[in-house]
Amino acid sequence: MPALICGSLAFDTITTFPGQFSQQILPEQLHILNVSFLVPELRREFGGCAGNIAYNLRQLGGDPVVMAAIGNDGGDYLERIRSWGVDTSMVTWVEDHYTAQAIIITDTDNNQITAFHPGAMQKAGEVKVPTRADLKVAIIAPDGRDAMLSHARQLHEAGIPFVFDPGQGLPMFDGAELRDFIAQARWVAVNDYEARMLCDRTGHTLESLSTSHLSGVIVTLGAQGCDIWVQGSKEHVPGIAAQEVLDPTGCGDAFRGALLYGLERGWSLQRCVALGNRLGAAKIACRGGQNHRVDPAWALS
Repeated sequence: MPALICGSLAFDTITTFPGQFSQQILPEQLHILNVSFLVPELRREFGGCAGNIAYNLRQLGGDPVVMAAIGNDGGDYLERIRSWGVDTSMVTWVEDHYTAQAIIITDTDNNQITAFHPGAMQKAGEVKVPTRADLKVAIIAPDGRDAMLSHARQLHEAGIPFVFDPGQGLPMFDGAELRDFIAQARWVAVNDYEARMLCDRTGHTLESLSTSHLSGVIVTLGAQGCDIWVQGSKEHVPGIAAQEVLDPTGCGDAFRGALLYGLERGWSLQRCVALGNRLGAAKIACRGGQNHRVDPAWALS
């Protein structure tokens, strides 16, 4: 059954800094920060959370429905998504805006600095959650602020269980808003940094969140795998060693594509995140968010 993916479609301009940010930034001079990074490598990739998640979910054999906004320069991207056999009927075309764009600098330690232009994403809130009985699960991934708020409310009212995945959009929301998201969601998925921010802003601990109505709290830990919190208990699911570490951009989206695939099928969270760890390892060994190989057979192992 289809999974609704609410999130961004974007172009990623990805650059590599052959050094460490920590060697260029002086902590005692942050009040007059003025730095420049020489980036000999530059690529432009298709990206955005919704596009990346849909790519991974579809390659596994899932049935994603993308709900997002795209700008006047996004025709090729829309055709690309359709070529995968993905439902784009919920993608709105915004004629007077560019498609959202992330400009990413990655250093040799895989730390990243990102500048993000929202563009058409600011209009994503005008897209409404469809009335469809076949939608079994959904995800609220990073998107325009209004879109994330309204889509969470609409999904909750429609009775469609969803994953709340605030990602880099988390700082846009205060504690009360984050508590509302959590109250409406079925699962919460964050990385370890986001988990600390979420707890700080809501006043919850991961343990207390997991003892609420939620079916699980998932905290990704990069190469170390992830932790699952269910009813106050934490379980660690080890990561999978990558063949190479080339580009972390889109690893979280690869993980979430696998998560949705498993949730669609009623898998345990342990099995879902084990597959997510596998896709994350495959993604980081390939440049770009939508160029790595995904073998549907992985879901059978």
